[in-house]
Amino acid sequence: MKVMVISGGGREHAIIWSLSKSALVDKIYCAPGNGGIAQLAECVNIGVLDFKAQVEFAKKENIDMVVVAPDDPLANGAVDYFEENGIRAFGPNKAAAVIEGSKVFAKDLMKKYNIPTAAYEVFDNSANAIAYIKEQNSYPVVVKAEGLALGKGVIIANDFSEAESAVHEIMDDKVFGEAGGRIVIEEFLTGPEISVLAFTDGNVVKPMVSAQDHKRAFDNDEGLNTGGMGTFSPSRIYTKELEEECMNNIFLPTIKAMNAEGRRFKGVLYFGLMSTKDGVKVIEYNCRFGDPETQVVLPRLKTDLARIFSAVIDEKLSEVEIEWEDNAAVCVVLASGGYPKSYQKGYAIDGIEKAEENGAVVFHAGTKLEDGKYLTNGGRVLGVTAVGDNLDDAIKKAYGYVDYISFKDMHFRHDIGIKKQ
Repeated sequence: MKVMVISGGGREHAIIWSLSKSALVDKIYCAPGNGGIAQLAECVNIGVLDFKAQVEFAKKENIDMVVVAPDDPLANGAVDYFEENGIRAFGPNKAAAVIEGSKVFAKDLMKKYNIPTAAYEVFDNSANAIAYIKEQNSYPVVVKAEGLALGKGVIIANDFSEAESAVHEIMDDKVFGEAGGRIVIEEFLTGPEISVLAFTDGNVVKPMVSAQDHKRAFDNDEGLNTGGMGTFSPSRIYTKELEEECMNNIFLPTIKAMNAEGRRFKGVLYFGLMSTKDGVKVIEYNCRFGDPETQVVLPRLKTDLARIFSAVIDEKLSEVEIEWEDNAAVCVVLASGGYPKSYQKGYAIDGIEKAEENGAVVFHAGTKLEDGKYLTNGGRVLGVTAVGDNLDDAIKKAYGYVDYISFKDMHFRHDIGIKKQ
């Protein structure tokens, strides 16, 4: 097969790395790709939302399958557009991608079908939202922009003044653009978080190995929310019993609910979960592979990824047995100084080859290749992944690999995977 992957971050690099090992894949393209991806795929300078150019290229090159990786093109109907043009595409259509595209839709779906989640209310103007927060007088409180905000549209406010500022920033100052047209005010849940990604063809759901993300910028979960500063797999708390609870109360009911709404979901559904004293609850859904969870989940996959993608598209996932390595993986994200706020680009990166020679799998998130040299080209620059016999082994290896790599103002967390909960 000839495969084209849409976008060009760390998640896409991990997907391409996994596809490159497939016996079914002869050639991989990536639009637009990045410096590291260019080592495994032919990068083509087409934007993630330029569906017309993507289809023209796919037709010209006789592409057999397109993998739409990020939320934006999925929510805007990329898969529908490819299918209308006779091109096989992996990912949910626009009607199904709304599960991430609208937090209001997702919360209302869970309420309607009794899928466990935090209590919430929806507001379309800031005055009413602020009045409600004041009246509830319960903190911390969670304030969420309805739409897509690069994983950053959630603010946890510890008091009234922080909550009021969050509402004004999202709804009036439009810090997340049109994503803040409506907001969800949500009960704050406590407990360890778990990320579970699942393959589904709308008939069956096959969860991947569990993971846990680290969203905050600094050690000990301090600082601003980011797109993710690192992750590990498996979760330390995701037992067989919890997996069964999630399958019965969350995973299968979600797929059935989407079918009942006439929104059959085919692709990867990401469940952001929290294990609370009242059982596991859904914090959020994503309609695609998580980033950086993909960077620790796919290195543990034994089954051919291209075969799984094809089975999902053809609604034959029940025929594929998906196998995983009995090991652990850790990914430490190396970010530009100042991320997730303002940061500089264009700094030379040293030591990637040395880390890889010693066993690291280095996924490029924000890099470009110029005159044979990797330069920083984004907020999250690299995801340094290590696989080990167990989590402690993988953590030790990952930070050993990080020591080889350097660039100006490089910033990373030192506690990925350390929390025992």
